[in-house]
Amino acid sequence: MSKIILIETSTSLCSVAIAVDGVIAGSRESDKPKAHASLTSVFVKELLDEQGLFVKDCDAVCVSAGPGSYTGLRVGASTAKGLCFGADIKLLSVPTTDILVAQAIGGNLLPEGYRYIVPMIDARRMEVYSALYDSKGTRLTDTRAEIIDPDSYSSQLAEGSVLFIGDGAAKCSEVIRSDNARFIQTCPHASAMLKPACEAFEKEEWQDVAYFEPFYLKQYIATTSTKKLF
Repeated sequence: MSKIILIETSTSLCSVAIAVDGVIAGSRESDKPKAHASLTSVFVKELLDEQGLFVKDCDAVCVSAGPGSYTGLRVGASTAKGLCFGADIKLLSVPTTDILVAQAIGGNLLPEGYRYIVPMIDARRMEVYSALYDSKGTRLTDTRAEIIDPDSYSSQLAEGSVLFIGDGAAKCSEVIRSDNARFIQTCPHASAMLKPACEAFEKEEWQDVAYFEPFYLKQYIATTSTKKLF
């Protein structure tokens, strides 16, 4: 009987769920801007209270590993690590691209006959974090940051239908023109972490609570404002 807290904060959506014995027992979500830091822990407590549980009653916390928003990933990771350290439970992580693929397959968003799935996480301008998966959810390439142009994924689109899914999908639909392309604009949800999180739990793919860091893919660069205050 496993109980896993699921935390997904890699994009603009703050999403938390709790899985009990392989089933989503409850979830909380908010797309309120810049509210991840204030809502993530609140959502965890509300879900635990609903189930009559304390953090120490759970077996693990699974957090989205990235890539995605630097701030969102930091909030998710620090919350997950704090819960694990305080209650002495295990830490798991799942790549954000895996979550979107699980969401496509588990949510019946993948039409029959489609050959590929491309999760697309918005970066900036025409750049996305993406990877290539087959229709069964098997990863075919590493995750990378790429600038989308009209020739992106042209070889896969020539072979068959491709589903592009994520919060970077809509802007790519303006550039990638093909009858074999379908675009679903959505954020990853914590409930979609269920299958990959349970698989990681069964395989005991524990993360080091002290040293775990999200997969940012690109380094965060702080900038200095050019506006004069006085």
